[in-house]
Amino acid sequence: MSADNANNSSNDDQTPADEEYLPPENNRPNPTKRIPLLFEKPIVELEQQLAKLEAKPNPPPNIKEAIRNLRLEIARLTREIFDHLDPSDVVKLARDSHRPQTLDYLELIFDEFIELHGDHAYRDDRAILTGFAKIDDQKVMFVGQQKGRNLKERTEHNYGMAHPEGYRKALQKMQLAAKYKMPIITFIDTGGAYPGLGAEERGQSYAIAYNLREMARINTPIVCTVIGEGGSGGALGIAIGDYIAMLQFAYYSVISPEGCAGILWKHAKHADLAARALRFTSKDLLELGVIDEIIPEPLGGAHRDHRRMAMTLKMSLLRALRQLESVPRDQITQRRYDKFRKMGQFEEAATV
Repeated sequence: MSADNANNSSNDDQTPADEEYLPPENNRPNPTKRIPLLFEKPIVELEQQLAKLEAKPNPPPNIKEAIRNLRLEIARLTREIFDHLDPSDVVKLARDSHRPQTLDYLELIFDEFIELHGDHAYRDDRAILTGFAKIDDQKVMFVGQQKGRNLKERTEHNYGMAHPEGYRKALQKMQLAAKYKMPIITFIDTGGAYPGLGAEERGQSYAIAYNLREMARINTPIVCTVIGEGGSGGALGIAIGDYIAMLQFAYYSVISPEGCAGILWKHAKHADLAARALRFTSKDLLELGVIDEIIPEPLGGAHRDHRRMAMTLKMSLLRALRQLESVPRDQITQRRYDKFRKMGQFEEAATV
């Protein structure tokens, strides 16, 4: 299926995100619990006004009408702002700790998750979670990067930055899935692989490169989704698949905008310029043929309604699995190889 067709087909089944939609009151974020991003402040100001009106007991008809109009205005303003985000703003959204993370999706989408630990060599890297799971009645092998939200979780999961043992663990579980003829689902959310001395000593670059080769050879369907940050080789180490999707406000890049700015302009203050040059947003990557689908987020971003985002993502995963069921097993690895070999190709007219 072409990228355009894949994206169009997703719109047929997805939960509608019309302009009047706002999350239910108990699903809307409390502005005092999350520091809004700069471009979100006009929306938050209106939401605070809405909260005051909704708090009035037994409101008269004129207040009910004001509430309705304010909800419509919030939806309109949110749509206008989020339809014209700068790539640097997309990065801020992708990094927002209030976005649903891998463990949130495991709880909301999958059943009977049985975690599998360790790489049979060194230790269990908690930056990558692996295990058997069910999505509806489909048994799958799940592999996902987890960042954590508070200091304790981030320390446990190393901010989603995997060591080489994390990539070895992921590959071993994927090879186990191929043995049992189970499809594989991977969630990507990392700023990059861990660059520490210990990770380099234990073969970080080799572990990622080995995963790239071996994932290309795994004879079972692989569905990959970038749910937040898709940072360089750290993301690619679990992202060689037959169907690649991205959440609307995720990003997927060879380098962070700060890193790019530091190399090209010798200062991270030029990160906004680098973000525009890198073309790493979901819209850019769909146009370039790097991904197959953009998964729409709830109005205002995934952090505003975890449950709604999870249901939209679940429908995308089920669609992708159904599409890949029809691909003969003896063709799946060749199709995967061809898919990645085509990336980056371009044509130019010869000059005489």
